[in-house]
Amino acid sequence: MRRNVCLWQGMHNLILHMMCSAIAGGIIDRAIEAEDRKHGDFMKIDHVEGYLALSGKTKTYFATAVSLWDADFYVKVDDDVHVNIATLGQILSKQAWKPRVYMGCMKSGPVLSEKGVRYYEPEHWKFGEPGNKYFRHATGQLYAISKDLATYISINKHVLHKYINEDVSLGSWFLGLDVEHIDDRRLCCGTPPDCEWKAQAGNTCAASFDWKCSGICNSEGRIWEVHNKCAEGDKALWNSTF
Repeated sequence: MRRNVCLWQGMHNLILHMMCSAIAGGIIDRAIEAEDRKHGDFMKIDHVEGYLALSGKTKTYFATAVSLWDADFYVKVDDDVHVNIATLGQILSKQAWKPRVYMGCMKSGPVLSEKGVRYYEPEHWKFGEPGNKYFRHATGQLYAISKDLATYISINKHVLHKYINEDVSLGSWFLGLDVEHIDDRRLCCGTPPDCEWKAQAGNTCAASFDWKCSGICNSEGRIWEVHNKCAEGDKALWNSTF
């Protein structure tokens, strides 16, 4: 059994930002425990890790986070995505006065009904005839939801249906609700040269990754390269006001 470990960072009560990954044990676990004792910046969720359990992990994360921290927005981001937190905070702050916001890079991909293919949907029949697409939802690498929506997930967690794909599940939970979907492409920039050119033009990206890998390809070796070319600047976070 693996426990899901999340790094949390709160910024001026605007956002609760979590980067989550599966930790199997051993030296990585010990390093995390040592940092947590020093900084208190990890939250552990009792959860059996695995692709088929991602929707349940997402539900548990939001329900737990909203019960522990008061924030205007709750953000989920994969651990192989480069994030400029000050830029992300500035983007979200412009929507903070709205009660029900669901923000990310919206998409509507095909419902895959063939067993064995990546992103196969066992409940494909629920989405109509073969060849249909999903409803509009945010891509799973990074998305943000406002406090009201996180609270809604927490209250209704026992009856919210889990589809095989986590991002589809989240989008389905908001169908039928009075929710504003905001599509912001600064939350899904490419890695250099894409985010580098945009940063040079003064349009810094909030998140960068490679679509072909659903994250930064070879992230362990390339994350510093992406950071050096696409980061918002060393003082941006400390000088930001939301």
